[in-house]
Amino acid sequence: QYQLVESGGGLVQPGGSLRLSCAASGFTLDYYAIGWFRQAPGKDREAVLCISSSGDSTNYADSVKGRFTISRDNAKSMVYLQLNSLKPEDTAIYSCAARVAGCLGPDWMYDYWGQGTQVTVSP
Repeated sequence: QYQLVESGGGLVQPGGSLRLSCAASGFTLDYYAIGWFRQAPGKDREAVLCISSSGDSTNYADSVKGRFTISRDNAKSMVYLQLNSLKPEDTAIYSCAARVAGCLGPDWMYDYWGQGTQVTVSP
């Protein structure tokens, strides 16, 4: 059974850091791109970053450039999202999603989703 499980969210002060993890099971992560998305209260879900099956990353959110990075460890079936210099506007539920091969922005193009992890940035 395909499954993605996010972890690592929490409450952090502005300027702080978090590392989100996305654990994949039930399929071979090597062949899949993994995207990270976020949804803030009252807003549409937006794509943040994606890493392709070959390890290339794509940034979809200008607001996180230079602050967030994505990485993967296929041997551990894990994908990570490093969040640095966090701002209150980064507060959202962060979810990872999988699709075969390459990265694409629209969320409807992803096949499997995790349940999400809450990130709250507040003094």
